Amino acid sequence: MKKKKKSLYNINMKPLIQYILKVQGKRIFRKYKPDVIGITGSVGKTSAKEAVFIVLKNKFSVRRSIKNYNNEIGLPLTLIGEEAKGKDFFGWFKVFSRALALTSQTDKDYPKVMILEMGADKPGDIAYLLKIVKCKIGMITRIGESHLEAFKTVDRIKKEKALIVRELEKTNWAVLNFDDERIKDIAKDVKANYISYGIHEKADLQASEINLMKIDARKNDKDAEGREKPELGAKSYGLSFKMLYKGSAVPVILEGVAGQSAIYACLAGAAAGIIYGMNLIEITDALKNYKNPKGRMNFIPGVKRTLILDDTYNSSPQSSLEALEVLSKLMPGKNARRYAVFGDMLELGEYTEAGHREVGEKIAELEIDELIVVGERSRDIARGAKQAGMSDDFIFHFSGNETAAVFLKERIKEGDIILVKGSQAVRMEKVVKELMADPLRAGELLVRQGEDWA
Repeated sequence: MKKKKKSLYNINMKPLIQYILKVQGKRIFRKYKPDVIGITGSVGKTSAKEAVFIVLKNKFSVRRSIKNYNNEIGLPLTLIGEEAKGKDFFGWFKVFSRALALTSQTDKDYPKVMILEMGADKPGDIAYLLKIVKCKIGMITRIGESHLEAFKTVDRIKKEKALIVRELEKTNWAVLNFDDERIKDIAKDVKANYISYGIHEKADLQASEINLMKIDARKNDKDAEGREKPELGAKSYGLSFKMLYKGSAVPVILEGVAGQSAIYACLAGAAAGIIYGMNLIEITDALKNYKNPKGRMNFIPGVKRTLILDDTYNSSPQSSLEALEVLSKLMPGKNARRYAVFGDMLELGEYTEAGHREVGEKIAELEIDELIVVGERSRDIARGAKQAGMSDDFIFHFSGNETAAVFLKERIKEGDIILVKGSQAVRMEKVVKELMADPLRAGELLVRQGEDWA
């Protein structure tokens, strides 16, 4: 037998690319010394990153990590200002050339502030990233069961995430969500200054008087009697709340946004603004432009004049329970129904069955009208819902998202509200694309629409 010839396309270049990026990233950081705002957490990293960027961008020279660039490849790429090139050897050569140019010459326009997500899929990930950059501000959003398969226990996840603030110098700042008891506990060991934020627990920066608003978004089309039809779509709901800090209170209004995660993100963004000397009026004025990132609690107009709540970026028991709370508060049209459409939740390790059942029990408790589950693990969501009292007549299981989407498209009616959620690998955004009123806008509105995902 002839031996297959190796080519650049079947050689695993990742270890070499990772090493080169680490070296180049460290050199770029040492040369330009940008303020690094590092953000970690089991959920809410990207939303917090976007809020921090919205608050700071008009007053400072800022760059934020794009897409899911929160690991050993993505973080140095953000420092370089380039995107990943996959198996394109010559594309990577251009990336490395750009990095070399940044260190051999001086880019006068290089950002003064870097907002970097720092993910942890396994032990050692945060430590690795902190060898490339040092943070001026370290943020922890929330700590939960994500990646339990690798970490085994939530305490190990907590220990990993805590590194981002435990390694801060005394003159630096930590930004901590005090609604999370694990993060509150981490604060005891922080040597740096810190700002706490929260909704439920007393904190330096607080959100109160939270309201889910229904917004009268209208379309130009008319009904049979010539009246304008209300459009269920991107601005049909929103949030309002008061932001409290050191005795001052300012109103915040977020159109087209739902979910507790959006409020936490805005509080984290406000904390960054305060650290950089901005006042609350400047901060809240900037936050008017905040939008949830793609696939994170976004409202999308659906077929048959329905409303989709798209939360398909990823999934965990913690984020699922919060999404269901929002769904339970949304008011469907007369005789309309609320649908919970869930794919498998992955990387939960020993918590897999219990986590899925917990979500199912919540669906029954909140009296969600119909449940559609996709995948083998999600059968436990269905079992949990049934055991908690939900009728079999309104629980449906599908092995794939395509068949689930076809079923839903036939079943839903005008005024229905459909929450769609699942882990990345389940690709539940395909369900949203099938149900959305204008699928040509998928690239603009949905996650994972690039060629690499296709």
